[in-house]
Amino acid sequence: MTITERRDTARATTGRNALTDEVLAGFRSRATVADDRNEYFHEDFAILRDSGYLAAAVPEELGGWGDDLVTLGTTQRRLARFAPATALAMSMHHYWVGIAVESERAGDTSLRWILEQAVAGEVFAAGHAEAGNDSPVVMSTATAERVEGGYRLSGHKQFGSNGPVWSFLGAHALDASDPDHPVVVHAFVDRDAPGVTVVPRWDTMGMRPSQSYETTLEGVFVPDDRIGAVTPAGDPTPLFVAAMQLWFVGLVGNVYLGIADRALELAVAAATKKTSVAIPRGTYAHNPMVQHQVSEMFLELDAASAAVDRLTADWVAGVDHAERWGPIMLSTKWRAVEAAKRVVDVALDVSGGGGMMRGNELERLYRDVRCGGFHPANDALVHELVGKILLGVDPAGPRW
Repeated sequence: MTITERRDTARATTGRNALTDEVLAGFRSRATVADDRNEYFHEDFAILRDSGYLAAAVPEELGGWGDDLVTLGTTQRRLARFAPATALAMSMHHYWVGIAVESERAGDTSLRWILEQAVAGEVFAAGHAEAGNDSPVVMSTATAERVEGGYRLSGHKQFGSNGPVWSFLGAHALDASDPDHPVVVHAFVDRDAPGVTVVPRWDTMGMRPSQSYETTLEGVFVPDDRIGAVTPAGDPTPLFVAAMQLWFVGLVGNVYLGIADRALELAVAAATKKTSVAIPRGTYAHNPMVQHQVSEMFLELDAASAAVDRLTADWVAGVDHAERWGPIMLSTKWRAVEAAKRVVDVALDVSGGGGMMRGNELERLYRDVRCGGFHPANDALVHELVGKILLGVDPAGPRW
């Protein structure tokens, strides 16, 4: 099937039905090429946009698919089995749409414009990563200055996925004009606004097709109607921030589980085909150690899947975990990523030396899965925050 034919198929069958296994098989083959060339997944993106996937979380009455966090997370996991970087970059768009959805449900329509832009095929990027800040979202090295009609933002943002195509950058910055009550300004920066510079610098070990460009902001004016929220510095509890974190973990956690799904699948395929003259019965599947390794992969993945499924299902169902939402969210992200890394590591052991060759899918998955530890919260911050919360130490207070 040609590029034009694939895109025509997606246009003719919109919605999730457009993302057939045949279409996604093309994603997988292109993922290898895009990784090797260190380029964006333009064709995947065109198919996803044409199918309406950018608006998957938008309510049906507003023109979207109406997917909740459980449903969209499941789709993201499936997409990651074929093209991890594509799925990850889409997560960085979808969680902004998810915040707007939660705002609507709470009776606040101020973010409806996000839903409308998603339906129109516009892309939102995440401008949270900052050098020198291990507590993104609740703190910032960027600055926000209150001016007439809005704020001016200045700072340096790293790792903004969908670098070549995003229209709006969800960015946060610190307004410390009142030193006793600093606040974090959550703003949506227009790519074409004066003072915005997108820096196409992205040559990484993994998730290369995400093309997560850097962005510098130099006195960029953001009008009041593009300010998502203004929240107390260090406070993760306002709805805007809580919804951001829950949607991020629910979607990104599923991406890394999808990588693990594929690694397990490849390991099983290798073990049932590979033979050795030292194994009379033929394949490595009859080696007790390989059986143990495959079992270990499944056990890791099953437990991590349960954690992610619980998080998303409980959020959608409105389960009240009260103050335990924070530890559960942090635990879920950590568990999904660490389990995925372990599964891919063992998959390489099972598959053998061929898995380390460039062009082998497992070699790429090994590099892609490493990126999970760099998403917030990292390993150190997870353990710090969970420990503080359980011990009754205010996470928003002095670190130590």
